[in-house]
Amino acid sequence: MHVLTLEKLARDGRLSGKRVLIRSDLNAPRDEEGNITNETRLVASVPAIRTALDAGAAVMVLSHLGRPTEGELTAKDSLDGIARRMGELLGCDMPLIVNWEAGVDVKPGQVVMLENCRCNVGEKKNKEELAQKYAALCDVYVNDAFGTAHRAQASTEGVARLAEVACAGPLMAAEIDALTKAVEEARHPLVAIVGGSKVSTKLTILSNLAEKVDRLIVGGGILNTFLLADGKAIGKSLAEPELVDECRKVLAVLASKGASLPMPVDVVVAKAFSADAEHRVADVNDVKEDEMILDVGPKTAAMLADILKSAGTIVWNGPVGVFEMAPYAEGTRVMAEAIAEATDKGAFSIAGGGDTVSAVTQFGIADRVSYISTGGGAFLEFLEGKRLPAVAVLEDRAAE
Repeated sequence: MHVLTLEKLARDGRLSGKRVLIRSDLNAPRDEEGNITNETRLVASVPAIRTALDAGAAVMVLSHLGRPTEGELTAKDSLDGIARRMGELLGCDMPLIVNWEAGVDVKPGQVVMLENCRCNVGEKKNKEELAQKYAALCDVYVNDAFGTAHRAQASTEGVARLAEVACAGPLMAAEIDALTKAVEEARHPLVAIVGGSKVSTKLTILSNLAEKVDRLIVGGGILNTFLLADGKAIGKSLAEPELVDECRKVLAVLASKGASLPMPVDVVVAKAFSADAEHRVADVNDVKEDEMILDVGPKTAAMLADILKSAGTIVWNGPVGVFEMAPYAEGTRVMAEAIAEATDKGAFSIAGGGDTVSAVTQFGIADRVSYISTGGGAFLEFLEGKRLPAVAVLEDRAAE
């Protein structure tokens, strides 16, 4: 994927004196009093803004916050607190502009924030009239919000079509580069891990990845449904028997290209979904009717680790067990360590999705993964093989 980047415009001197509108993702979690409880997204958004300011641009920042009703702005939905904190992180004033439609008074070297874009009528439906208003504000539009890239909205897709110049900010560019390396330009063997409770929520991803990978590792309830497809008894484990035929189709695609989905040889089972429940390691062919599979067993974990350690590229989305509970975390821990070891040896690894990022943090390998994706829904849709609207428009503009 090829897009114009903010860094290139800055290097080429094309930002000096220009009005630059940056679409950031500042949708930070807050407590009941409105205090920011996690500043990760704010800190990650600073480089794009700083790049534009240092290049002599007049900068406007646009973001959403929460899920407000279009046409209504309440104190809860306001970016006021976010703007104050961003100003502190940038080391400068960052006024919040509410009535921006008629234009914004911002001079080169200054930065302002526009009020919550999700409050603007026409934002979600990507209305042309609203997109034109955004475009009229700027000489250069920058999308640095990969987490919203799967949504064709006025502030992500519409304005990018209409702005004089449209480019990707450093966060967006890094995501595009990492995903391209992970799938479209992968170094083989390519191993993908897809975990989760339901095949139905990941079927498109599984089908798309089956066409590309050398090994497809599955975990959680997804694995249980594949075990059913393989003729195994799974007791009272979470599964979707109605999707057994779909799982067999995935297996057939893998087999047709010489790839495979490694099946477990042992599993960790318990009679109740609880960390305190009595549990045991069972042969995969010895799961009792009153037991449920909650993790892969040690032999299987070691087998998966060997596969991962020899990979050239690893795409990780989802744990292989209920890693939040200590008795069922070992499979994911062993896998995480193997991914880190493979990365240390030169493999390219990318992790994405809420549970995956939590596992990366829990097992202390964040600095040993090549890239951790910031975009949950966008990351998943990319793995599904979909063309992300906000990325697609940047590609199209770069090709003009």
